Amino acid sequence: MASFKIEGGHKLSGTITPQGAKNEVLQILCAVLLTPEKVVVNNVPDIIDVNKLIFILGELGVKVEKLTSNSYAFQADEINLKYLESVDFKRDGSSLRGSIMIVGPLLARFGKGYIPRPGGDKIGRRRLDTHFEGFIRLGAKFRYNKEEHFYGVEADELQGTEMLLDEASVTGTANILMASVLAKGTTKIYNAACEPYIQQLCKMLNSMGAKISGVGSNLLTIKGVEHLGGCEHTVLPDMIEIGSWIGVAVMTRSELTIKDVSWENLGQIPNVFRKLGITLEKKGDDIYIPKQESYQIQNYIDGSVLTVADAPWPGFTPDLLSIVLVIATQAKGTVLIHQKMFESRLFFVDKLIDMGAKVILCDPHRATVIGMNFESSLKATKMTSPDIRAGISLLIAALSAKGTSIINNIEQIDRGYENIEARLKSIGAKIERIND
Repeated sequence: MASFKIEGGHKLSGTITPQGAKNEVLQILCAVLLTPEKVVVNNVPDIIDVNKLIFILGELGVKVEKLTSNSYAFQADEINLKYLESVDFKRDGSSLRGSIMIVGPLLARFGKGYIPRPGGDKIGRRRLDTHFEGFIRLGAKFRYNKEEHFYGVEADELQGTEMLLDEASVTGTANILMASVLAKGTTKIYNAACEPYIQQLCKMLNSMGAKISGVGSNLLTIKGVEHLGGCEHTVLPDMIEIGSWIGVAVMTRSELTIKDVSWENLGQIPNVFRKLGITLEKKGDDIYIPKQESYQIQNYIDGSVLTVADAPWPGFTPDLLSIVLVIATQAKGTVLIHQKMFESRLFFVDKLIDMGAKVILCDPHRATVIGMNFESSLKATKMTSPDIRAGISLLIAALSAKGTSIINNIEQIDRGYENIEARLKSIGAKIERIND
């Protein structure tokens, strides 16, 4: 198990280019199973979760060719369906939550899809009902082995239908969408997620020959086609990583430029950071963050305390609430963080309190942060990363803190952030990876 050793309190400067979007690429890679033709995917981040999915695709029989450090060619013309019922798959699939999205494409193309109960971050209840209820609506039969925690769906033919999703699940929408493109007839998905990642998946599928309309809205209409062809697709920059670099700049009071951020796909992110008092400048498609010695949280017009809450797109992404919480510890003012979606994601605040932050954990979903305006800096400490987003938030806190901090279990950070220590070093951070 590896650790990071961080010497905090140093000013940083320079330019960072964000990696490809983790949450998009996991969907895109599953979509290659829908066609026997070659699919090229560019801007693929070199991170643990993505590499695990590429490995699973290879074990399924997908031909994988690495074209450059971040580009791959995939061809799913000789799929080994027996792997789905193997002990190896039960082990491999259970280690990655994103593996759930292979079920829709396999069901659409081969009439069956199986998955062990997937892993991922331990951030609270993350149910799969939306996925399987959608497959059942399309005509699939569902089975579940309680002893082995193994899910399966099978169908001789999927039939288009209308469905209202019980929640606007991004992965659920993606999975049902991929199952629908080869179904017979027309499918309408109401309350569909409409994040940029879903829009990108729709654009990719349409370029392969699918007929999807309503892209960008919460009503997707899919006219089934008999087959899909190959394509080339480029993954968007990762909006969560962009928000993380904003956090790095702000907490270290540094000047930083984030390149090629795809401003039109950032949604509420710039606005939320500005409400925290942070100066962000749009320069072309870049974000420029000037050195800021202080930033003040805006109250509402009536003077009441600002609340930052997550919501389905175009609301604020839950994946950045941990970053916002850390930034708020050194702001001037008070903010209420309301994490609606996951009941365990705020439990890392005890580590920030150990560092000297003034945070009141009201309940599993809400925390009040009283900013210290850099008048009392965070103290270095030893801590453990519980999940990807809490891990990067603790790393940002450590970069701000005076003294040397140790973060254990950094494999959690590696799951979502490509080569993070080298990129931090390139802008002046004092960070070292220690392999136990």
